[in-house]
Amino acid sequence: MRDPLSNKPAYASSLVELLRRRATQQPEMLAYTFLSDGEREEFHLLYDSLDRQARAIASRLQSIGMSGKQVLLFYPPGLEYIAAVFGCMYAGAVAVLAFPPRLNRPTPRLQAIVEDAQATDVLTTRTVLSDVERYLDLMPEFGCLRWHAVEDIPAEEAEGWRAPTITSDTIALLQYTSGSTSKPKGVMVSHGNLMHNLALMKHGFGLDASIDRGVTWLPIYHDMGLVGSILQTVYTGGSTILMSPASFLQSPVRWLQAITRYRGTGSGGPNFAYQLCVDKITPEQRKTLDLSSWRVAFCGAEPIRAQTLERFAETFESCGFRRDAFYPCYGMAEATLLISGGLGPAKPVLHNVSRSSLKLNSVIGVASDEKDMQTLVGCGRAMLDQKIVIVDPETLARCAPGKVGEIWVSSPSVAIGYWNLVEETGQTFRAYLAESNEGPFLRTGDLGYLHEGELFITGRMKDLIVIRGHNHYPQDIELTVEQSHPALRKGGGAAFSV
Repeated sequence: MRDPLSNKPAYASSLVELLRRRATQQPEMLAYTFLSDGEREEFHLLYDSLDRQARAIASRLQSIGMSGKQVLLFYPPGLEYIAAVFGCMYAGAVAVLAFPPRLNRPTPRLQAIVEDAQATDVLTTRTVLSDVERYLDLMPEFGCLRWHAVEDIPAEEAEGWRAPTITSDTIALLQYTSGSTSKPKGVMVSHGNLMHNLALMKHGFGLDASIDRGVTWLPIYHDMGLVGSILQTVYTGGSTILMSPASFLQSPVRWLQAITRYRGTGSGGPNFAYQLCVDKITPEQRKTLDLSSWRVAFCGAEPIRAQTLERFAETFESCGFRRDAFYPCYGMAEATLLISGGLGPAKPVLHNVSRSSLKLNSVIGVASDEKDMQTLVGCGRAMLDQKIVIVDPETLARCAPGKVGEIWVSSPSVAIGYWNLVEETGQTFRAYLAESNEGPFLRTGDLGYLHEGELFITGRMKDLIVIRGHNHYPQDIELTVEQSHPALRKGGGAAFSV
């Protein structure tokens, strides 16, 4: 296999080969540390122990004929989840990223994933398995699955592992979309997709294992958490500190305390995470923080608000945080993760535009003091061998400069398609420009425009509210409403048409 970003031979063809090499060359290096309550350091994984656990899990899966088949992962946040993901890869199986069922509560999204993935086997923990067994009468759809508690797989089984046959087109995992606007769809992400996107992130973030340490609270079953933090750690050869999403949400200061304590250099999350820190972390708590080591503060996965970034920078400047650490970016599961970003962190690129013009799919720059002004945050640009074009979603023709259209992407990171959805795969992953028949492109379903090479996101096509021919973006309405009265919770409302 060739390196997708250069003419040099790749140093590894898959994450399986790469982790095996890490385990040989740096066996005693700490790969992951999990903070059980967001503060206490209780669990660790060295590269050697991660490789050994992955081989043991893989050997068990191979022995029951699961190579090439789907395996559900039902794990709470923790290092067991990481070992299971690599165990599936080591077995040549397809990891189906999921989360444990909520007992005594409906789990329609999880039920949809189980039904769609057509998996027969589940990897989990003894605790989860014990809980599920007690409530099987309420969750009969889980009763027909074969369950495997990872604690019941002896370490000696690692010796029976056989290296699988993996190519760049072999499916590594099914990453299910959020299902916020439709039934969750399984994105088929190949080993080649992962290696290419991880290379893009390392290039864009400017990662260096000798100086960088990650800190994350993001869910492992989500593409930003898995690919952007967990798998990137092995790809770069570094180390990452983890806590559960609940630990962060319960006390946002834990995130920044972990960056302070471990001298974290790379960490991030959606816009709401930065806003939550501004709203919830007290002046007394800020006095205990030292964020001077934070080199890459990525932000993506939802609309990025200039006001949020500015307030965060102002609030934590006294803690050593630098504005030029911000890394606004854009991505989605259908492209493995990253689509656009900068060449290293930098001060956010802002564009002041006429709000009225956006309603008519046009982009008109205005002065910052204009009453009609709206500030958008740039999400970087296409990197290296990727291509981004803005297209009229109706005519499928490339938009003229200064026009808002659908964002289309061409890249080796673009996934194979949707699991068992041939028609939807063709519509989304096999798009061609009308005037030139250039393609195939991934249709992201997101609206935006390019300005001086920088990508700006204006909204999502399915969320767009059209009234009398004018476009209204729900995130703008939501922001207006939440700012209208202090009793309204930030990020707690939703605007939609009926």
